[in-house]
Amino acid sequence: MTGNRIGLVVHEGRAAAVEAAGAVRRWAAAHAVEVSAIDVWKRDRERCYRRNAGEEAEAAGHPSLVVTIGGDGTFLRGARIAAKDGVPVLGINVGRVGFLTEVEPTEIDTALDAFFSGNVQLDRRMMLTLCASRPLEIPEDMQALLRYGRGPLLPPPPSLPRTPDPDHQPGVALDITALNDIVLEKLARDRQASLGVYLDQTLFASYSADALVVATPTGSTAYNFAAGGPILSPRLSALVFTPVAPHMVFNRSLVLAAEEAVTVRVLDQSGQVAVSVDGQLRGVLDPGDWVTIQPASQLAHLVRLRTSQFYSRLRERFSLADAPAAVADSRTPDTADG
Repeated sequence: MTGNRIGLVVHEGRAAAVEAAGAVRRWAAAHAVEVSAIDVWKRDRERCYRRNAGEEAEAAGHPSLVVTIGGDGTFLRGARIAAKDGVPVLGINVGRVGFLTEVEPTEIDTALDAFFSGNVQLDRRMMLTLCASRPLEIPEDMQALLRYGRGPLLPPPPSLPRTPDPDHQPGVALDITALNDIVLEKLARDRQASLGVYLDQTLFASYSADALVVATPTGSTAYNFAAGGPILSPRLSALVFTPVAPHMVFNRSLVLAAEEAVTVRVLDQSGQVAVSVDGQLRGVLDPGDWVTIQPASQLAHLVRLRTSQFYSRLRERFSLADAPAAVADSRTPDTADG
């Protein structure tokens, strides 16, 4: 961490985000705080690609705070960069949902005043990492197809140095973290992903499905929820495993203790399987390959101006409605229909 420095991640495609970024820079100039742009994109002569979290943190001068301005997707990018350096992340919401970002543009000055004076709360969230039977790769012939509608891709995650005890973490440890989820999904429309799922080193079941989602409590409200999985309190340290459109009778989610890692093996006659981390493709698995998903050593530290009202936000963001019969039953006799 280098003094008082803000690393700024901005959704440049939204005018409101660009305007809010100007407010951050004005506050910083008035308080002698440096600002580094974390542009996420990096170009060379051949192609345009994304830098990984470590490269972004280094390019930004290792800030003491990462501020994201956009929606939840922008926040997820910033959170991974912040976690790499062990610093907090503050999300300014100019998106459509804003489930993770709780600070509005009108609160920018208040939020920055509070952070640099030490008057904020830090909400600690579990993250995921993975190791694999081999380093992840993205076939070159997939670049053009997968770039459409996504912007430039993140590079495959680099491998980490082997641990002193190879039996403790078999395979190749990958330099990667996820705040929401890690998803394994079929690549070909006409080929299911056939996946053997091992829980606590024991084969639980072999699935033929469109995808398998392993999510954190934070990510339980994202793809996991859309696939019919349960919502977990963000205070939990747990993993939730949810199959997507499985071709089998057992289609339920499982909630696991954090120390119960999930290992997924691509079966011999399966089609290829894509590995996505927080919605970004990071590699492709072939039959016989496997990955193990487990909690990361890093935690995400989310800056909060006030105590997080998770269940109130859940009700608001998902527009939860009360059952009509329950509403009628809650009326007092003199206001109820006769």
